Amino acid sequence: MLTLLYQEILYRPLFNALVLLTNIMPGHDMGFAIMALTLLVRAALFPVSHRALITQHKLKSLEPEIEKIKKDHKDDAAAQGKRMMELYKAHGVSPFSGCVTLLIQLPLLIALYHVFWRGISLEGTDLYSFVAAPEAVKTLFLGLVDLTKPNVVFALLAGISQFAQIKLATPSLPPGGGSMQSEMARAIAIQSLYIFPVLIVILSIRFPAALPLYWTVTNLFATVHEGFLRSRAKRALYAGPTYEGGRRDNQGNNQNHS
Repeated sequence: MLTLLYQEILYRPLFNALVLLTNIMPGHDMGFAIMALTLLVRAALFPVSHRALITQHKLKSLEPEIEKIKKDHKDDAAAQGKRMMELYKAHGVSPFSGCVTLLIQLPLLIALYHVFWRGISLEGTDLYSFVAAPEAVKTLFLGLVDLTKPNVVFALLAGISQFAQIKLATPSLPPGGGSMQSEMARAIAIQSLYIFPVLIVILSIRFPAALPLYWTVTNLFATVHEGFLRSRAKRALYAGPTYEGGRRDNQGNNQNHS
């Protein structure tokens, strides 16, 4: 039953969308169709991912208050948890929003991997009756890269774009030398920044180049999204009522230029 639901709700619609896009792309280039489908999916998920990213930024801004609560109630886990939830509620954020976003996106991402891994196979009954099979499918992207075979360059691009996206999202690593929790947070951040991109490269080398192409476009979309939010946050900071042509110190006070 679950397999049928996955097939009809996720895989088959995405497969047919890829075929439709391949039909309308110049030269029936599957590479451009993959890029277009990736952007369409990311656009559809934008409200969810945007809300999760805003929550992530809010949680980062609350870190000083969170640390203070932990220190004030280090011997009372119940009081600490209560104060934390009060803080989150007061600022309208949920620490679990990232998990919910992941649960929403994960099945869709798996289906996309399945579609790109299989490619456009016109055998079987995966096509809808109103979707015409393309007369020819150009799997040689830009006349250079065969998307049905592994490609080292595309694998490296996927890893580099993943590193850039994570680096932009976490420009500085959490400080170490404190509690076990802070050390664990630092270790996870280091693994995400350095080890995860390497794993992406290793996995991408083993799969058809269509997969790292999808991953690279996804990372570029996420990087632009993160940069856009940071730019808006910076403009909001310096456009505040206390900013009058000067600059703010670490406490948020203005310091006029001499």
